[in-house]
Amino acid sequence: MKATLERKLALLLLVTAGVAAALDDWASRWLHSSLLGWLLVLGVAIVPALRLASGAVRPIRRLLRGLSSTAARYREGDFSSSIVVDRNDELGELAATHNDLATTLRQQRAHLIQRQLLLETVMQNSPESLLLVDAFERVAYANSAARHLFDNGRTLNGLLFADVLARSPESLRVAAQGHGDSLFVTQLDGGEETFHLSQRPFVLQGQHFRLYLVKRLTREVSRQEVATWKKLIRVLSHELNNSLGPIGSLAHSGLEIARRQDYASLPAVFSAIADRAEHLNRFLSGYATFAKLPMPQPERVEWQPFLADLEKQVTFKTLGSLPDQPGWFDRAQIGQALVNLLKNAHEAGGPADAVEIAITCTASQQHIAVHDRGSGMSQSVLSQALLPFYSTKRSGTGLGLALTREIVEAHGGRIRLVNREGGGLSVTLELPYSIAS
Repeated sequence: MKATLERKLALLLLVTAGVAAALDDWASRWLHSSLLGWLLVLGVAIVPALRLASGAVRPIRRLLRGLSSTAARYREGDFSSSIVVDRNDELGELAATHNDLATTLRQQRAHLIQRQLLLETVMQNSPESLLLVDAFERVAYANSAARHLFDNGRTLNGLLFADVLARSPESLRVAAQGHGDSLFVTQLDGGEETFHLSQRPFVLQGQHFRLYLVKRLTREVSRQEVATWKKLIRVLSHELNNSLGPIGSLAHSGLEIARRQDYASLPAVFSAIADRAEHLNRFLSGYATFAKLPMPQPERVEWQPFLADLEKQVTFKTLGSLPDQPGWFDRAQIGQALVNLLKNAHEAGGPADAVEIAITCTASQQHIAVHDRGSGMSQSVLSQALLPFYSTKRSGTGLGLALTREIVEAHGGRIRLVNREGGGLSVTLELPYSIAS
């Protein structure tokens, strides 16, 4: 049976009480006084009692000193210490548990070090540039790709991020000084490279950092450019053939009519040629507008006059009340974007009186939504509707929504397309609101 501390203390008290009783009985008979006997026992037994008490608590003091010493080493990251287990009681169990804890901590630290080494190896050999900046704007970490991109391979740790940017290519410096994700192009290794920069704030071990991740996109951008050019060429070829073919046929017909001197039929031929030429001109003008879209010039816009101008071009209903604060955007560009959306809403197949505009504003955002009760869009169409040249209309150019997206993103906003419950589509322009700008 295991000797517990309770049993040991009980046995010690029992033996001590028995010895004290025997000494008291002997001293009382020898001195002929119980009081004198007790005083003699107390005087004689005080030193042995102290020694017994010291011996009883000595293992506890030794264990506490060991625990205190190993705890101090744990704080310094040293988990190699252990306590000798030479008792078969609660103190021995505590020492054994403490040793098991040290073993577990050693194993976990070894696994953590292995994971850190693996992570460090992956980050150092990653083609993506990773740079970490602390709250004091100093570089806390930079992998090999980041050192090569920002400062020709030199070490960056501990340097002010502003000094690092000052030695970086201008396009990279401008992108990093922004507050969001961006694309930039710079010269690297004797060639032009396209990069994507993303930056995110986060907290690590109670400290604030900002992570800059730069990914090379040259090959992907090149593939996308080739695919886009191929699609553009297909669209242009299709549209040009649809116009030039009939124009050629009409010209041949006009030549035959002139040869037969049937001059009364010539005006109809020339009118048809003019219609096809006008259609082709509108088609090419749409592409020119998309390619030459200027940077937006935001200004204060009062909602009521703005919507009144839109109603002169296309009909719609205003849903709810208008915000008290004015809008802040490029009046002409957002107006053109809304005209495109309203025309799409009328062409969606729903009732004309179900085409609506709803406007809401918060302290930082202004939302302009166009609703209809048409057929909506399938998931496959929704995923591609904002891409240039994509259209489900037989005579569509695929530039209306793409141009709207370009306008909204140039304002720093985004466009959302959502199918409505009960049928129809809702297209929302989310624009940053900054009247103080």
